[in-house]
Amino acid sequence: MNQSSASLISAENISLKLGQQAGLVNVSIAIRSQEIVTLIGPNGAGKTTLVRILLGLIKPDTGKIERKENLRVGYVPQKLATNKTMPMTVARFLNMAIALSDEKIDSALFEVGAPKVGDTLIANLSGGELQRVHIARALLRNPDLLVLDEPTQNVDYSGQADLYALIGKIRNKRKCGILIISHDLHLVMSKTDHVLCLNKHVCCEGQPEAVTRHPEYQALFGPNVAKGLA
Repeated sequence: MNQSSASLISAENISLKLGQQAGLVNVSIAIRSQEIVTLIGPNGAGKTTLVRILLGLIKPDTGKIERKENLRVGYVPQKLATNKTMPMTVARFLNMAIALSDEKIDSALFEVGAPKVGDTLIANLSGGELQRVHIARALLRNPDLLVLDEPTQNVDYSGQADLYALIGKIRNKRKCGILIISHDLHLVMSKTDHVLCLNKHVCCEGQPEAVTRHPEYQALFGPNVAKGLA
């Protein structure tokens, strides 16, 4: 994908070795405002590594990263450490990053569809509620780019569909770019603008319908999966 002046963030020909093994090889990606880009690929494909490079948490061996000046990023990692044995309410959890008014907390929780959980203990949240709280926390940064690593992990199927609908609403309301890492192929394909299929290199990319017909995609996920997503 070529660098564009409209990109929020882009990587061009990124390569990285992890020990003696190739982590990423000549990977390019760009995310623009109001665009949902989804990274898919098997375990060990380098998806989370690529995101960490984009966010400046890891330095690649070769390649170029460009970011919009003063880019604000809201990041929901795949595993966010929260001690469920601590008697911490949702409101207190959201206040850990920055001091917030009750109104801002209520507004953030309302936006993610969890308006009544502010006084609930983190330990008592369902998987879907917890993910919504994490997204609310990321949105409090008022991000230009929202990054979600496996946002529907530990969420049941109907809850997954609801979360992807929420992600679309956030994009439409905030006009931000969104980068998703996901294994939920059936759901994510209908909720994204651009798919990049990664297996240490870019196997294929494009609109969801085109990607599902690509031979390398079908080799990774099987023709039956591809047919089910077409």
